[in-house]
Amino acid sequence: MHMTSTADREAGDGSGPGGGRTARIAGSPPVWMLTGIVAVGAVSGLTATGPGPVPVIGAAAAVVVYGAVMRRAARRPVPEIARRGAGREALLGGGIGLGFILVSTVLITVLGGYSFSWAGHGFLSVLWSALAVQTGAAVTEELMFRGLALQALEQLWGSRVAVAVTGLFFGAAHLLNPGASAWSGLAIALEAGILLGAAFLWRRSIWFVVGLHLAWNTAEQLLGIPVSGHTPEGLFSVDVHGPALLSGGAFGLETSVVPVVIGVLLTVPMLVLARRSGGLRPRRRARR
Repeated sequence: MHMTSTADREAGDGSGPGGGRTARIAGSPPVWMLTGIVAVGAVSGLTATGPGPVPVIGAAAAVVVYGAVMRRAARRPVPEIARRGAGREALLGGGIGLGFILVSTVLITVLGGYSFSWAGHGFLSVLWSALAVQTGAAVTEELMFRGLALQALEQLWGSRVAVAVTGLFFGAAHLLNPGASAWSGLAIALEAGILLGAAFLWRRSIWFVVGLHLAWNTAEQLLGIPVSGHTPEGLFSVDVHGPALLSGGAFGLETSVVPVVIGVLLTVPMLVLARRSGGLRPRRRARR
């Protein structure tokens, strides 16, 4: 378990050596949060739908941009994107994300919501395409929502409020997707936004939440299940049966009540572990 050290706590307050009024403004949480989101979002917009390895290259560029914003504007180190232990954290998160989707899918299938058939597409080409696209999406979204927004709001209002607010914004961001509704936004906020926020507080690693997010989306795509309203090419084709509350309907698994319940059940122990490891931080008092 990743323990939050005193140095980590002090590193996040953006109070490094000053450079005057301009530096203090640039180093305020709302400013570096918005600067980083715009910069990482721009990288994502330019690379997310590119051919071949372009989304992966974009993900790597987004990490560099994130690090630059945090070091120069927020004036803090970036242990959350440290290379040491990154593979372990990504694999751990990936295992949880894969388990989440497989358990949800099996339960929905057993209850009559899904039936699958082999799609007949090339295995390696579909797998590579899914991994490339979903890597770009997972990395850039986690940098924006957990790396930038959550940590900035955490400095202002504490961890609990930051998780709740970023979770709601994460759900709201998916309202622009095809077939979205108020329920889909709320479901994604609960099962994904708040879950991923709790996961970050527990491990304090972007790689952990990227692994969870990446495995989640990739597994859905390969199974042929729509990913938040989008239906990219997968290894299987899925036929949906029964009520949308069970299957998620055309929007995909995220609007099924099954992953919502499982997501909440995963979030609670993660928050408990975050509290035990010192990962929950109180609201910072304003300086006089």
